[in-house]
Amino acid sequence: MDCIFCKIINGEIPSKKIYEDDKAIVFMDINPNIDGHCLIVPKKHYTDFKELDDEIILHIEKIKREMTDKLMKKLNVNAMTISMNYGESQIVKHVHIHLLPNFIVKMKPEKSVDEVYEILKSED
Repeated sequence: MDCIFCKIINGEIPSKKIYEDDKAIVFMDINPNIDGHCLIVPKKHYTDFKELDDEIILHIEKIKREMTDKLMKKLNVNAMTISMNYGESQIVKHVHIHLLPNFIVKMKPEKSVDEVYEILKSED
């Protein structure tokens, strides 16, 4: 399978991981729309969200809540956009969720992915 997310999950392509467990991974988007733009990706390859069973949906929801709290706290924001593209708008055909901190007045990233990664990986 020639899926960039599967290659990231398998360690064939490096990534800026900020969370990982046996079912999912969260890493920084390499072309972020805003500082802190992260992706939640199930480790099993699903091309369509309709393929997800209840267990993985609940697991991803838990991660989504935890990561939203972490991003908001670490990046000092009080709003988030959480999105999932579907169908033709889904560029990578592996189910994933975008987490985008809302900086209200910012319209593009101001920090590098590495800088934001270090902030998110730091201990509280």
